[in-house]
Amino acid sequence: MLVRAVTIIPIEVVVRNIAAGSLCKRLGLELGMVLPRPIVEFYYKNDDLGDPLITTEHIEILNLASPHQVEGLKHHALVINGHLQQFFGQCRLNLVDFKLEFGVDNDGQMILADEISPDTCRLWDQNTDDPRDRVLDKDRFRQNLGQESAAYQEVLRRIVEST
Repeated sequence: MLVRAVTIIPIEVVVRNIAAGSLCKRLGLELGMVLPRPIVEFYYKNDDLGDPLITTEHIEILNLASPHQVEGLKHHALVINGHLQQFFGQCRLNLVDFKLEFGVDNDGQMILADEISPDTCRLWDQNTDDPRDRVLDKDRFRQNLGQESAAYQEVLRRIVEST
C-alpha cells in the first residue's frame, strides 16, 4: 500500500450505478433499477450534521473545495467507477455504488485517500436475483442479513480467483 500525507477534502463522493439505499428512499426509485448513467453525489463530511447531501453551491458557500477541485472530484470518481465496474465485473459482481474520499498532498495534487472495500461499496452477486442472497457488502449488517464475514470472504475469493 502506498501512503502519502494529505489534507482531506471534507466531501464524500458517492458514485451510483444501480438504485439502492438512500437514492431509493429519497427519489422513490425501485431497488435494483440500473441507472442510465452513473450519478455522482457529494456529501458534507460532518458527523455532527449526519454527512448531509450537498450541491456544488453548498460546497462553494462552505468553502469546502474550489470549483476546479469539484470538477476533479467528479472526473476522478467517474474514472475510478469505470475501472471498478470492469474489475468487479470480472469477479461476477455488480458495482451498485461506492463512496470515495480525496485529499490534497503537499504538492497540491488531488489523490484518492480512501479504501475500496465491501465497507465502502455495494456489491451484488451477478449469479442471483434473490435480494437477500445477492448482497455481498456492508448492507448484510445494515439489513440484519447476517453472514457478513462469509460475504466478505466470497468477495475476496472471487478477486483472488479472477487475478
